[in-house]
Amino acid sequence: MRPYLDKSAPEVWKAIGAFSASVKQHAELSGLSAQESELIKVRASQINACAFCLDVHSRDAREAGIVQQKLDLLPAWRESAVYTEREKAVLAVAEAATRMPLSEESQADLSGALAVLGEAAFAAAEWVALTINSFNRLSILSEHPVRPRGADGTMLPG
Repeated sequence: MRPYLDKSAPEVWKAIGAFSASVKQHAELSGLSAQESELIKVRASQINACAFCLDVHSRDAREAGIVQQKLDLLPAWRESAVYTEREKAVLAVAEAATRMPLSEESQADLSGALAVLGEAAFAAAEWVALTINSFNRLSILSEHPVRPRGADGTMLPG
């Protein structure tokens, strides 16, 4: 088992936490809703296979008001009619910012997302995606465990 990066350098962990809080505030001020931010976080975490972040942000997404059906269909969002145009735009940003390098398809998706979101919300979506990708890598490298939870989200014993 490798060391938890957050425990091995608590001052860096504190700094990345402050960075994340700054991005969250900027996103809100730039017109990106909490639901849109959480969709980005869940989708990027799915692509990166970060179980820890998926556990956290799936709960946060539901708390932000995202219905379970949208979370269930997220891997197939392009084939589903349940997402709004803005939700599809932020999901395109999440995927492009997570799958590097940018392909021609990703470039086209980003152009389309910019047209839908406007410059401020689009840039904020990219910042949210960049931030969750950093946390995904931190949790994956640290092998942060996912602890069992009950239906209400509380930790189960054991």
